[in-house]
Amino acid sequence: MKTRPATKKQTLTTPPRETPGALSETTRSTALAVAGWLEEKKARGITVLDVTPFSSVADVMVICTAQSARHAQALADWLLERYAEQGIVYLGMEGHAEGRWILVDGNDILVHIFQDESREFYNLDSLWANAHVLLSQSEPVDQS
Repeated sequence: MKTRPATKKQTLTTPPRETPGALSETTRSTALAVAGWLEEKKARGITVLDVTPFSSVADVMVICTAQSARHAQALADWLLERYAEQGIVYLGMEGHAEGRWILVDGNDILVHIFQDESREFYNLDSLWANAHVLLSQSEPVDQS
């Protein structure tokens, strides 16, 4: 029987689970393709994280920032179109109506599309700081 951590600190310092295998090359290449598709439509700050040792939910997390709710929705729609073209199955999507944080569940790959404020607030990049970074694009500097 598993015991639950008693404190928040214990939860955050729980060692990664052992996995029988490493990240598959197919999942890795698909995640990097997803990042490329998002970049085509001007997503910013794209980060691709291998969370295989830490998560039983997914192998890879793709995190990016959209410029507005409409942009976030367009990115999610574009991603689903590309999934359909490539024959990639997705399990569902949450947050599309509001567009502040859209989650596209591609089974092995979770895609988080944030607006700036939501990305800063939820700070998934820090939450998954121990994950292996497959790709990290820094946010562009505002030239105004």
